[in-house]
Amino acid sequence: MAENRPTGKDRIVGKRKPDLGSPMGMGKLPPQAIDLEEAVLGALMLEKDALTAVVDILKPESFYKEAHKVIFSAILDLFSDSQPIDLLTVTNQLRKKGQLEMAGGAFFITELTSKVSSAANIEFHARIITEQSMKREIISISSEIQREAFEDTTDVFELLDKMEQSLFEISEKNIRKNYSDMRSILKEAIVELESKKGQKDGLTGVPSGFTALDRVTSGWQKSDLVIIAARPAMGKTAFVLTVLRNAAVDHNRPVAIFSLEMSSIQLVNRLISSEAELDSEKIKKGNLAEHEWQQLVYKTGNLSKAPLFVDDTPALSILELRAKCRKLKAQHDIQMIVVDYLQLMSGDSKSGGGGNREQEIASISRALKKIAKELSVPVIALSQLSRAVETRGGDKRPQLSDLRESGAIEQDADMVMFLYRPEYYGITEDEDGASTAGVGEVIIAKHRNGSLDTVKLRFIGKYTKFTDLEMNIPYKPQDALYGSKFPSSAGGQDFDSSNMIRVQSKANGGDFDEPFPGGAGSGESAPF
Repeated sequence: MAENRPTGKDRIVGKRKPDLGSPMGMGKLPPQAIDLEEAVLGALMLEKDALTAVVDILKPESFYKEAHKVIFSAILDLFSDSQPIDLLTVTNQLRKKGQLEMAGGAFFITELTSKVSSAANIEFHARIITEQSMKREIISISSEIQREAFEDTTDVFELLDKMEQSLFEISEKNIRKNYSDMRSILKEAIVELESKKGQKDGLTGVPSGFTALDRVTSGWQKSDLVIIAARPAMGKTAFVLTVLRNAAVDHNRPVAIFSLEMSSIQLVNRLISSEAELDSEKIKKGNLAEHEWQQLVYKTGNLSKAPLFVDDTPALSILELRAKCRKLKAQHDIQMIVVDYLQLMSGDSKSGGGGNREQEIASISRALKKIAKELSVPVIALSQLSRAVETRGGDKRPQLSDLRESGAIEQDADMVMFLYRPEYYGITEDEDGASTAGVGEVIIAKHRNGSLDTVKLRFIGKYTKFTDLEMNIPYKPQDALYGSKFPSSAGGQDFDSSNMIRVQSKANGGDFDEPFPGGAGSGESAPF
């Protein structure tokens, strides 16, 4: 018997010609479950309550076969109008919409009810249909991404963001949270309360490090967009750097700052000045004495180990920010994100090109809220205030209407905080007659999940830092003395301090009643 070998034009070098009669010869089919689609549609027309089990799982586009999409849409229309769902009503609804032939005709619909005897496993079948639909969407996105990747004109960062966003939308659209009964919710709430019981000061979010502020906010909360606004020179950057430092150094929380205004070196110099308590002007000029170099090295040891990430990309777009935040979350599990500051960002090229600046800022603030919700972390964005503050009379305290360029910032934010320093405007005393020297106010003007309040902090400009306001310690600008010898503020002469120590403030866990070596019981005060 002669061998059945391909000859002539049918011969393929090294391979046999594919058998077009076999499934392999036809190529790949998209993921589908036609038999289950038929079973689900049949069950929906057999039992009147079957749709309630799958209405939040299935959508018309979940079905692979076009006729099945049309039939399911008709079933949803009946359900929306509180009409009964069975073979006759579905057929009549399709006839009214002129889609009966598109659905395969009355005989095809009748056949669907014979594919299944009951709706016992309809929810399980519906989930399989949804999984196949998700696979098809992933394949479609992959094909589109591959096609655009070959185009020379494609912006790779926009393409990456588009891919990430598309995949995220698939999961958000198809994986929905189901309802829970009170018994299970109550159990979860009690477990959460028990876990909070051991937390210091009742903090449920990322600590700010300021006792009075954390008492109001319970820490920076997950998924919150926090806007911190102020006029220039009020200390916005100093405030958020102190917040970042407290979270990263004192509580070992991974945090990130995107600085559009200052370089990473400038930010680190500020952190060094704050941590080592060295004059920021000396840090800028590098004019440090020997003991100050020792102080710098000694005090910044913990800072170098802190999980604090700095990105100083100029004119950062929201696309780049989203991609970088996702990467930081995946690699380092960051717990808080800071943007310094919002008005320096650029929106998406598609949304920002045709609109005005107000629309662009609105799109940026919405995108920041989406990032906070998507990554489940607090996002703190700094914002400038309009000049209306300066022209207004009185104490010039900022208000929500002063937010610059867009009212959408106020709308999107879960919390709006203003920084205000009365002494900047020449106000030397507050309404109670207390001195305002070195006092900074954090005015909580909007708090979606809490109360409104004003928190007073100590602002130390020479060290570019904020601390808790200790009412029993007078403010002095030379409160960072360290080393065996340092200048005397009185006579300009050096004096020995070997018998003195610098007591930590209560903000850092210190105790003001700690005795000084060689001075216990003498009534001498600490060298602040």
